[in-house]
Amino acid sequence: MAIKRIALISFHTSPLATLGGKDTGGMNVFVRETARELAHRNIAVDIFTRSQSSQTLRIDPRIAPNTRVINVPAGPEAPVSKRELSRYVSEFTDWICRFVEDDPQSRSRPYDLIHSHYWLSGLVSRTLRQAWGTRFVQTFHTLAEMKNQIASSSAEREPEERLKGEIALCAEADLLTASTKVEQQQLTHYYNANSSQIRVVPPGVDISRFHPIEQSYAKMMVGIESSHHMVLFAGRIEPLKGIDTLLRAIALLRDSLMSPQRTGLNLANLCLSIIGGDPSESSLLENGEMARLHALRDELGLNDLVTFVGAQDQDTLQYYYSAADCLVMPSHYESFGMVALEAMACGTPVIVSDVGGLSQLVRHNVTGIRVRVRDPAAVADAIQRLLTNEVLRRRMGTRASCYAEDYSWSKVVNRLIEVYQELV
Repeated sequence: MAIKRIALISFHTSPLATLGGKDTGGMNVFVRETARELAHRNIAVDIFTRSQSSQTLRIDPRIAPNTRVINVPAGPEAPVSKRELSRYVSEFTDWICRFVEDDPQSRSRPYDLIHSHYWLSGLVSRTLRQAWGTRFVQTFHTLAEMKNQIASSSAEREPEERLKGEIALCAEADLLTASTKVEQQQLTHYYNANSSQIRVVPPGVDISRFHPIEQSYAKMMVGIESSHHMVLFAGRIEPLKGIDTLLRAIALLRDSLMSPQRTGLNLANLCLSIIGGDPSESSLLENGEMARLHALRDELGLNDLVTFVGAQDQDTLQYYYSAADCLVMPSHYESFGMVALEAMACGTPVIVSDVGGLSQLVRHNVTGIRVRVRDPAAVADAIQRLLTNEVLRRRMGTRASCYAEDYSWSKVVNRLIEVYQELV
């Protein structure tokens, strides 16, 4: 049976949100780009997401023709902590059911299947399956169990409600997708998921947007001196991203460059740009991790070397990636690592923690360098190795760009459609 129409559930965050915000990242890109690619295949897509502003269009058609982002009023039309969102799941689901009953497009062409993203969306999808008789695919993107294993405080732990919800959805979803074989093993080991119900479908990268750009031109576009070596971080500003490890690595690198025994890098030409969040003084009161990182930068004396540039849209990100000599992703946990893939597509070598999906995505000493988690010295050594060896840096970057082509959204959605076809 040919697939004609799909409902995507992205309850807690919109695919149109600016990346690098508190709850925006790879999942937003995944939902947006798969919807866009499905639309190119003449498959109609409705994306249901919770409205976070009364000024937002109820139905937003911007992603692609035949694709609608439907902003559902459930709870206050304002940002709400993810820990409080579950109380609005029923209201969100009821509104969708009423919308579908009244919507001419939905009445004439019901959904062939549902794809839910994140555990809260899965709670919505299982109720919609009961109401519509439509099967659903569940993608978690991150797992509560894995985040709890690396949490350094009770505040960083995921609530028990989420853990129980993910376990239940593993048993109830018609199919699960995992970003990597590592995540597939985690689902079976920790959640007792049936391996026969799991399909490995990695996120992709838009290779028409993320591709190598001449470095001096890219530096000009982002305001970096052509002679400077830029180290880059991009992602959400939260503890599990390990940004403190990167700051400590930069401090170690600075100290080594000040030593008379070390040569090859000029401290005056070194800079670290951190993309993500809102670095304004007013936001420091709302984002404890951003405030902590600013304080650590001051404590380490890195004000001249480190700049927090805030969230950036993808039209700007491609220039940052190409301007950088390396991207560092020192995460404590990543289910995949889409930022690393985007940088690789731009021909930029990456330095990543040897954890989760990053362990599979990055080929050590080929497309980048994998280092021990929470090890500033290892990160500093890897940065120095790349910045002082242009031949190595360019070779890794070229290989990374070629490798990333296997993750084009066209290829990823081909695989996703194969999964969908199993349910229709």
